[in-house]
Amino acid sequence: MPTPSPSRAPRAAATSPAAVSYEAALEELEQLVAQLDAGQLPLDQLLTRYQRGAELLAFCRTRLEEVENQIKVLEGGVLKPWDAA
Repeated sequence: MPTPSPSRAPRAAATSPAAVSYEAALEELEQLVAQLDAGQLPLDQLLTRYQRGAELLAFCRTRLEEVENQIKVLEGGVLKPWDAA
């Protein structure tokens, strides 16, 4: 009976964007963009890093939406501009 590859599950859990803060995800995303822009990566690494970037981007967008919704609750359902002072 073949056993499942043990390296797949821990690696997926370790790189999950849900395990990091918004700031850490944003920093990693910026590093990935710089690597992709440099154009020095082999094709398989480009694809892997692009996929990771897409995951991080989705995480950051979701986190920002959550914070925006919390602000709306605190402001009585209306999102107010920051420069109101």
